[in-house]
Amino acid sequence: MSNTQPQSQPVPETMKALHLTRPSTTSPPTLSFTTLPTPTPKPGFLLIRIHYSSIQPSDRLNARGSFPKTAFPRIPGRDYAGVVVGTSSSSSSDKIKIGTEVYGSSGSTLGFTLDGPHAEYCLIPETAVVEKPAPLTLRQAATVGVPFLTALLCLRRARACVDDVVLVLGANGAVGSATVQVARAMGCRSVITASRSRGEDADINLAGESPAGSLRAADIPALLTDGNKKGIDVVVDTVGDIALMGAAMDQLAIRGRYAWIAAPRGPGAKTDFTFDIFQAYRREIVLVGCNTGNYTVEEIAEDLRVLKGWFESGELRARAEEEIEEVGLDEAVEEGYWREGNNKKGPVVIKMI
Repeated sequence: MSNTQPQSQPVPETMKALHLTRPSTTSPPTLSFTTLPTPTPKPGFLLIRIHYSSIQPSDRLNARGSFPKTAFPRIPGRDYAGVVVGTSSSSSSDKIKIGTEVYGSSGSTLGFTLDGPHAEYCLIPETAVVEKPAPLTLRQAATVGVPFLTALLCLRRARACVDDVVLVLGANGAVGSATVQVARAMGCRSVITASRSRGEDADINLAGESPAGSLRAADIPALLTDGNKKGIDVVVDTVGDIALMGAAMDQLAIRGRYAWIAAPRGPGAKTDFTFDIFQAYRREIVLVGCNTGNYTVEEIAEDLRVLKGWFESGELRARAEEEIEEVGLDEAVEEGYWREGNNKKGPVVIKMI
């Protein structure tokens, strides 16, 4: 068998991209649509022709200068799906070949300290490149990264297992709905959903002036599948409401674990949280903050392979094609990043080609 590497496909010298610039730390970043040189394959990296890249809330925050680790100038973007079109002559990859459809996400680098995928082409470390799940289209695969990786991280760090009852706060959001699916794929005993959205199919309706009051008033024992259960084993909080956090902690069973990904934002938002440490230690409560931005692209790739297996077995489902909104790269700044009403039910992806 020949060990010759497949030849890189011809690529243009320039590409269209979104570009974040910041002249000083005292001024806000500027996000623009521009033309840049196409990156050249180098050792340890694969050149990916990006077909779709989603716009995540963290991308919008990054474009506002909310991440101190971001090095400017920078092409933003975290989640993507595309095709491998180039390798360096010294590439050691023996699994990902030219023409392979791949998907991925950022971890701590892409879009922050390395150029991200909000461009027609992107250099990705070859150790971070994962073949796309076969059942998903490229457009669907581009929406998987941050939501499903965050869900998996929360449940893993909360040590969720098959005997656990899991309560998901914000279950109809992107991360919340992914968490419900991942918890079921992991075989957790029961998954209870709570959502603020009126009219949605959730076990607990948090809509109204007091989500915390709604949760305290909920009949949690009636929702448990095991009559001997005294409370919730794992809470995954995707909402970021201090009062709701306190109400949910009160529902935890002995040795319960509370994982969260969000906090109040905006001018004057209070992020201090107090709780009864006497009761917490007696019940052996564990609090776990979760942030996919703390992980290497290699660690992210390992989790993407886990998710790939679940998508291919049918245990996970991506958003349906018709639920995904598509914008062109040339309109992504105004129509994708900054347009009013970006908090839609469905994801927004940038179509590169």
